[in-house]
Amino acid sequence: MPRTARIAPKEHIYHILTRGNNRQDIFKDEKDYQKYIEILLRYKERYKFRLYHYVLMKNHVHLVLETTEKGGGLSEIMKGINLSYAQHFKNRYKHIGHFWQDRYKSIIISKDDYLLACGSYVELNPLRAKIVEEPKDYRWSSYNVYAYGKEDKITDEHPIYKGLSKDETERKKKYRELVKGMIKEKDAMKGEMDRKVVYGSEDFIRETEKKYKVEAVIKPKGRPRKSKNEGK
Repeated sequence: MPRTARIAPKEHIYHILTRGNNRQDIFKDEKDYQKYIEILLRYKERYKFRLYHYVLMKNHVHLVLETTEKGGGLSEIMKGINLSYAQHFKNRYKHIGHFWQDRYKSIIISKDDYLLACGSYVELNPLRAKIVEEPKDYRWSSYNVYAYGKEDKITDEHPIYKGLSKDETERKKKYRELVKGMIKEKDAMKGEMDRKVVYGSEDFIRETEKKYKVEAVIKPKGRPRKSKNEGK
């Protein structure tokens, strides 16, 4: 998988995806979800990162976080979180073997409207999986923090969200409308996210590609397919 985000310096925003090995369940009951949140809180305090959006699904996790200059790097953060939760799961269920599937996937996100789009994409995962019909009905995500002001110890409201309106009530309403508008695009956006290494404006993508010597979109493996006229 791409290693772009592994070499990026601190003070970047990342969309993280980590799955259970062979897509096995990583959460079996409420205690597991709560334990993962406890671990997130512990590592937030240790490594000083900001968690902007998240969703905990039965067999995978999405996190949108920002590393800071005074805190740890992305590799330190994810190693700590993944090892701690894997240890919890193995101890509780006597699990043997690999717990996480390969290495986590990471995408660099620009700190602008693309961050809102990425956040809503993350929070719409339960709808995409047909678990709920409304994002507010899923307990293990950051959606209700932004949309309804739910108290949450681990979510940090980011400046782009706060820029929606100076009025708190209006800001929440605008966020609900924004996510509602994204529902129609949730499936198309999944295909886009699956191939991205960098997500943002054209200028941001070009700058990031040049700075870190990477390509923003993952190319398909194997040889390119021949056109119908090729070889004739």
